[in-house]
Amino acid sequence: MKISFNHRKISLLVALLTLISTNQTAHAGQTATAIPQGPALNLSIKYYDKALTAEGVLRESHFEETMLRRPGHVWVMRVLPPATPGSHTHHEHEASEEHKHFNPVFLPRHVSMDGSNLKLEYVDRSKKEVINIVATEFENVSFDGSWINAYFLVNPQQLVAMPLSKKTSTAVGARWYEQEKSGVFQRVLWDEKNMIPLEIETGRKDGALFRRVSVKIESIGATDMPWGNVKGYSQKEYSDFLD
Repeated sequence: MKISFNHRKISLLVALLTLISTNQTAHAGQTATAIPQGPALNLSIKYYDKALTAEGVLRESHFEETMLRRPGHVWVMRVLPPATPGSHTHHEHEASEEHKHFNPVFLPRHVSMDGSNLKLEYVDRSKKEVINIVATEFENVSFDGSWINAYFLVNPQQLVAMPLSKKTSTAVGARWYEQEKSGVFQRVLWDEKNMIPLEIETGRKDGALFRRVSVKIESIGATDMPWGNVKGYSQKEYSDFLD
């Protein structure tokens, strides 16, 4: 979601999710035995946001990410237009050069879970650096600290507590869940076999706020996992990029 973070928009959408949630978000203190496992997936994820201001201004945005999900690992990359045809590393180079203006949007995000230890890091492959983010800095990079949300995109335990929707699904093995509270709704098309949402729609009934997350499952090729290719990279901290 973006070249620079829109914290106001993110906060509004998080507030919507909080309103309709009946349980607390799962955070980093969860143990591995409490975390359900889902199959390995390669995903393409499209985000669409719409907000109507009190002044009647309609703001829309959309972006795309790719995600690799493996046991204990989630690797996310923003899909960015190349600066020149065939250039795939320009944005990582730009992020590394703007040393004091660390922008995690440009860099792959790696979330991992080892036992009860959640780890968040960004990888700058152009400079062979790994930037570690401690829990107190999660908010600075718009990460909610939840392994469940990172791995499944929604909390499966909260999902099964939602009523089944009357909305029909054309996706085999997937069904809609839906709930509404205080004029705020959430609809989730859940793929039970792959344990991943294919669609998430959240917003206000009056249309002032709306978000859609569309997930496409891609084929898995015989490629090395990118988090295994950082041996020898220097270790950095988020604080290294602050004035």
